[in-house]
Parts: sequence; structure tokens; C-alpha cells
Amino acid sequence: MQAENSNVDEGDALAAEVRRALARVIDPEIRRPITELDMVPRVSAQGDRITVDLRLTIVGCPAATAIERDVRTAASGVAGVGEVTVDVGVMDAATRDALITRLRGDRPTGHPFTAESLTRVIAVTSGKGGGGKSTVTANLAVALAARGLRVGLIDADVFGFSVPGLLGIADAKPTRVGEMMMPPRAHGVAVISIGMFVDAHTAVSWRGPMLHRTVQQFLTDVYFGDLDLLLLDLPPGTGDVAISLGQLLPHAEVLVVTTPQNAAADVAERSALVARQTGQTVIGVVENMAGLAQPDGSVLELFGSGGGAATAERLDVPLLAQIPLSVALREGGDAGEPIVLRSLGRADAGTTASMDGALASSDPAGDAIVALAEHLAQRGRGLAGRKLGLSPR
Repeated sequence: MQAENSNVDEGDALAAEVRRALARVIDPEIRRPITELDMVPRVSAQGDRITVDLRLTIVGCPAATAIERDVRTAASGVAGVGEVTVDVGVMDAATRDALITRLRGDRPTGHPFTAESLTRVIAVTSGKGGGGKSTVTANLAVALAARGLRVGLIDADVFGFSVPGLLGIADAKPTRVGEMMMPPRAHGVAVISIGMFVDAHTAVSWRGPMLHRTVQQFLTDVYFGDLDLLLLDLPPGTGDVAISLGQLLPHAEVLVVTTPQNAAADVAERSALVARQTGQTVIGVVENMAGLAQPDGSVLELFGSGGGAATAERLDVPLLAQIPLSVALREGGDAGEPIVLRSLGRADAGTTASMDGALASSDPAGDAIVALAEHLAQRGRGLAGRKLGLSPR
């Protein structure tokens, strides 16, 4: 009997070691340890044979194969473990509902990106379409994520959604866990867009209430996890979405994108003024398409010059970046390979024929966006509007 109890104790100890090892397995969508997510209800040992009960969040979980592989690898790496069996199933409804409540921070309604949140919210706006706002936003998000920041990106340009294509995930879909959605990821950025729910060739023709509800759902029902920065790609102009975001995120910082042309700069200024009317803070101007470098070293100013500086002066904010016209920037957007990957030296970015496979050399436009990302990352978030948890004594 004593020997039998000894074997039981050894089995319990080995199972406990395996459970500790499984705490290092991260769910690739929720980005938390599977043991913390109640995905491992039981680990048992018989001699050196280990059985792990693995419960996925939903039927058909797209990360199932990767999670099971990581579980086997982690368990097999524990000293004294021989055969590993992984019993894969699905959470029951009660466990899943409890998990959703916990992940949402006990907020059944409302979004987590409040003024008290540690997440900086930056809305990228412009006055006119076609100025490269979405291209700048997508590349900026990738550059910020490359710095090790946790970045989310909402494509709030409901009528002209383009972010999924710019990031190479045009066919990606979010994973639904109950009423919560897990956003797809690209280059370290968690992304959500109306383009993930409608056919790419379908025209979205919604009025104000539907637009407001869509943006609200992106903020409320999409689980981004703990973010350092949330970027929003706004539609051009000063319409319903801009007003809705002003109501939902009055503490957001606003980055104004314009081209050098004075007519475009004048309209871009109006989008900044609307943001200020809702309480948002305009932090700077980005001038896109600033000029095209010529082989002789001169610069061809196809869209004029000075619009960005003039807008920044009138708004009394800094001109944070001047991004030159770049064929490579356009090609990267068409190919779904952000041009900042060149400037970041990302050898794992892949190559395409249209980009001549030349990701080794940086591009001036990419360099300018990377510099902008560095500036924004260093800026930090102020304490205005945030509760500090202090009380007088």
C-alpha cells in the first residue's frame, strides 16, 4: 500500500510539472496562457504516461492544430515524461460564457478604451479621399508593432475599407467565441474591418445609425486584449463615423493626413476642427505624397508644396512627417506587403515579383513612416482624465 501511495504521489507531482509547463502555451488568438483560460481542466499521469484534457473555446477553432502541437511539445519537454496523449474537446457553454465575461473585464456593455484605460487611441483622419490615409495608417501600425508595442487597428472607413488588403489579409475572418470576436493578425497587428464581413465587391450603403452601431460593435465586441495603442482609420470628411467616434472616444488623439496641395490641406483642416469640437486632441499633421525624387537629385512636386506645413500652422500643431511619393509604397499596398518592412529590415516579409523581391533596401517613404512611429511611441500618454487610484489621507 505504501508503494502504491508513493506511485500516486509521483504521478501527481509529474502531472503538476506538466501543468506548469502548459502555462507557457499561449492561445494564438486570445494571447493568454491556455491554463489561465480554463482550456486545460485536467492533467493526469500513469507512470510516465501523461494525458492532457484540452478544451478549445469553439468547434472548428482555427488555432486548434497549433495549440495541440504546442501542448504536446510542452508536455513532452518535462523531465520524466514518456508518452503524451492530448484529449481534444470543446468547452461547455457555461465555461465559455464565464471566460467571455472575464476577458471583457466584467463589462457586458460598453467598450474598454475609456479615458481611464492605459491604451492610447489614435484616430487617423483626412478631409479628402485618395490622399493615402489608409496606407499611412496600415504602415504606421506595422511599424509600431515592430517596436514591440501591442497594436490594434480598426478600419473605420466603412464605405472605402482597404486595410485588410493593404496588410495582406484580404480573405481573413475574425473568429467568433460566443458574442465576442477575435480579430485576425498581420505583422503583429490585430485588425478588424467591415471588409471581413462583406464581399469585397459589395458596396456598403448604410446611414448614420447603422454606421454608429458598426463602429460601436468594433470597440465593444472585438477582443483586442491588452493594447498599448489602438489606431483607427477614419473615412475622409466630417460625416457620421467621425461624429460617432467623437462621442465614443472623446479622449482620442487625432493625426491629420493631407497632401501638399492647398485645396486638400484646407479640407483636411476641417476634419481636425470637427475632432476638436468633440473634445479630441489633434496631435499633429502628416503630409503624404510630399514629392517624387528624381534620378538627378531634384524633387518633382506633383501635388504642390507647403500644404502640410500650412495646415499644421493653422491648427497650431507640429508637422510630424513628410512622406514622399513612392512607387514602392504603392506596390507594397497592392501586394499586401507594407513598405515599412523594408525599412525595418524584416527578412521574413516575403517577396513579390511586383516589388522585384528587393526587400533588403529601405524606401524613403517607409523610412519616414518608421520615424513617425518612433516619435509617436516616445510621446507617451498623458494622465488627463485617468483615475490614479489615490485618495486623501
